[in-house]
Amino acid sequence: MSLLDTHIGFVEALRGAGLPVSLAEGLDAIAALEQVSWHDRETVRAAYAATLVKRQPQRVTFDAVFDVYFPRLVGDGARAASDDAPGDGADRSPVRDSGSDLAQFREALAEALASGDPSALQDLAVDAVARFGAMPGRGPGLSSWSAYTSLQRVAPAELADRLVQALLGRGVDPEQARRTAARRIGDFTRLVEGDARRRIAEEKGPAHIVDATVRPTIDRLDFLAARRTDLEEMRREVYPLARRLAARLAKEQHARRRGPLDVRRTVRASIATGGVPLTTHHRPRRPHRTDLVVLCDVSGSVASFAQFTLLLVYALREAFGGVRAFTFVDDVVEVTDRFRPGADVVEVMEGLAASTAHASMWGRTSYGRALTRFAESHGDAVGPRTSLLVLGDGRSNHSDLALPVLADLVGRARHAWWLNPEHPRHWGTGDSAADRYAELLPMLECRSLAQLGEFVHGIA
Repeated sequence: MSLLDTHIGFVEALRGAGLPVSLAEGLDAIAALEQVSWHDRETVRAAYAATLVKRQPQRVTFDAVFDVYFPRLVGDGARAASDDAPGDGADRSPVRDSGSDLAQFREALAEALASGDPSALQDLAVDAVARFGAMPGRGPGLSSWSAYTSLQRVAPAELADRLVQALLGRGVDPEQARRTAARRIGDFTRLVEGDARRRIAEEKGPAHIVDATVRPTIDRLDFLAARRTDLEEMRREVYPLARRLAARLAKEQHARRRGPLDVRRTVRASIATGGVPLTTHHRPRRPHRTDLVVLCDVSGSVASFAQFTLLLVYALREAFGGVRAFTFVDDVVEVTDRFRPGADVVEVMEGLAASTAHASMWGRTSYGRALTRFAESHGDAVGPRTSLLVLGDGRSNHSDLALPVLADLVGRARHAWWLNPEHPRHWGTGDSAADRYAELLPMLECRSLAQLGEFVHGIA
């Protein structure tokens, strides 16, 4: 693969992982690389990052893709090749995964973790995958690599107590020692995972390994597959996303401020220029904002999706005439007052979590009961100026679906949508009634902040 092919593949992989990289930015990267030395890998990484990465949350994904397309070494590296040269280490045993080798390796790893030397940890991660991570491939003569197998054999977590004792012996605070030990073991684990990806990429191609293993950017991460740390990062991303959406909406609304062409005024003005319409006149556009009513399932399986959706909608409440929000499991609770202007995001999330308990009478999700209770208690919230937004996976534990009630609400609303965080191939499977509800109103897949932002932009 030529250097140009590698660059093109790298840029396409970044796009596939969720980074918005334009053609011009790809050319900027090439111009920047012409000014740096290719002998310094970290300088090349910095040049690419300076031209292609726009926001800090994208940096983790960028680094993972960069390490696959521009690896630190090939195979076991030049040092391993020199070690295997004839006459050098002739008494070296061909079996490197013996009990004594493992004990020696763990001893070296414990010393490297105690010293915190990043170069030594990097070399040991490469050695760990080479010795303990080799697996037979799916065909004759083929091989593969496993970070899981390497880590199971090396068991770096079992060295935590020894590392903590070493740090305490140097006078480090006990709490700080535990945090430092956990961080260094986590760093080593990530280095092993990265080296296994590099080796697989050498055999199967970098595009394959990026598609299979690199996590997408936080705005494209699946709500239902997000880890706890990802959810914290998503919370930090909600308001910046709302600000970007608000700026985009304001710009587009300004561009649409001119109404349709006023032919009479335009023709009348053209008399002064001999009938040539040099200046066009337009009718003023009538301001139009709809009220938004959000009806949101907050049961455990979709709680994260519901909270992020409510937060984003409220962050953009200026784009709507009015916003009312209701949460439910099998009973309905209005949570509009949770979203005070200037409220702290953490307090809002805690308030929403507390409202989940009050939204449940029986503890089992029942869309039919919730829709019926909403129509009875808050039915006047939906009218001809209202856009109705239902959030949930449509899994109603095989209970009554109250389809006529939802049909009546949809008929009274100006617009109605249903956002479902599950993939469409799961709609209608098991206890999912998504396919039945989709017959009454448009149901859209919404599994990430990016999809959520595009939807909110479309309806605002």
